[in-house]
Amino acid sequence: MNYQETINWMFNQLPMYQLQGASAYKKDLTNVHLLVNHLGNPQQNLKCIHVAGTNGKGSTSHMLSSILQEAGYKVGLYTSPHLKDYRERIKINGTEISEDFVCEFINKNKSFFEANDMSFFEMTVGLAFEYFTKEKVDIAIIEVGMGGRLDATNIITPLVSVITNIAFDHTQFLGNTLEAIAFEKAGIIKPGIPVVIGEYTSETKPVFLTKAKENHSEIYFASDIISANYPSDLIGDYQVHNKKTVIQTISILNSQKEFTIYETDIESGLLNVVKNTGLEGRWQQLGKFPKIICDTAHNKNGLEIVLKQIQKEKFDTLHIILGVVNDKDLNEILPLFPTNAIYYFCKPNIPRGLETSILKEKAQEHYLSGNIYNSLTEAYIQAKNNATRKDFIYIGGSTFVVAELPLNRGI
Repeated sequence: MNYQETINWMFNQLPMYQLQGASAYKKDLTNVHLLVNHLGNPQQNLKCIHVAGTNGKGSTSHMLSSILQEAGYKVGLYTSPHLKDYRERIKINGTEISEDFVCEFINKNKSFFEANDMSFFEMTVGLAFEYFTKEKVDIAIIEVGMGGRLDATNIITPLVSVITNIAFDHTQFLGNTLEAIAFEKAGIIKPGIPVVIGEYTSETKPVFLTKAKENHSEIYFASDIISANYPSDLIGDYQVHNKKTVIQTISILNSQKEFTIYETDIESGLLNVVKNTGLEGRWQQLGKFPKIICDTAHNKNGLEIVLKQIQKEKFDTLHIILGVVNDKDLNEILPLFPTNAIYYFCKPNIPRGLETSILKEKAQEHYLSGNIYNSLTEAYIQAKNNATRKDFIYIGGSTFVVAELPLNRGI
């Protein structure tokens, strides 16, 4: 199979949460243990940072990668989901894994994957571990897909574990209380391994403390002990929390004497995250007149911060292009959106995309007015045609909406 055939096989034949939702979620690690044993346990050869959390884990992972790259290290970065190309999930120093390596890995192990019903996510984790090991990275930053305790990445023993924050998301899998969700995320805390908590609440802090005590793990609450007065090319308001988390994590790495990271590395790393890692879709500006911003925030916690930042902007009219997936709790997120905006409702181009008629009907219940469009492209063109130079256009509601945009920075 060539690259496109390989990717099509991965996407279409095997379950994948990104497309199917609940049916792709597995509730144990049996398969991934089987997989890494088959591969010769490549993860055991890696020095890792493990990053979990409801929001911010992608930004945090990319910031860490950028800083370590500036310090002169060869850095593997595993994240999900991708926006444009599957290979975005697996990078070394900002360069995506080659098409040839993906094809060779899948073709070599295809019969094993089929015989053992490996999920899309399990295969991808195995691919990342094997690639980083063969390429002899100095350190691998591994982002959790969902949850933590039962996530396919949770077979590594990292140098440090990171949990960015806890909010309501994927409640059908992780639980419908903050304590329950925190318990799942805290599942990445390993015996004797330090853990950094980015943000906490009165409900989640005791969960983290209990789990850290059980594992004899040093715990650091970054929001209490770290100042983050560093400029960054990631300019969303929410990045201040992620920077604190990153700086605390780097401090731990330095204290372990496994790596040497200087203050200048932190400064330059935070200023060059996009250049060094290729991160897209975080308060990303696509145009100036009108100002056009997209962001992958998709749950209540993330959208609250982004929508508050929009209100700080100066504009005549606000245009919002909105699309969501069909398992999104609209009664939770729609009240966050301003009523004095023009809405352009669209459906993300995936099977899980919510039909625009349903989205518009629910939006009207919350006094949000707008029209339905057949695609994100159509909505985007119409919004740009309608907007004046002094207006503001925001595109969001789902990672999959942002993924369909022409993500060209610096327009």
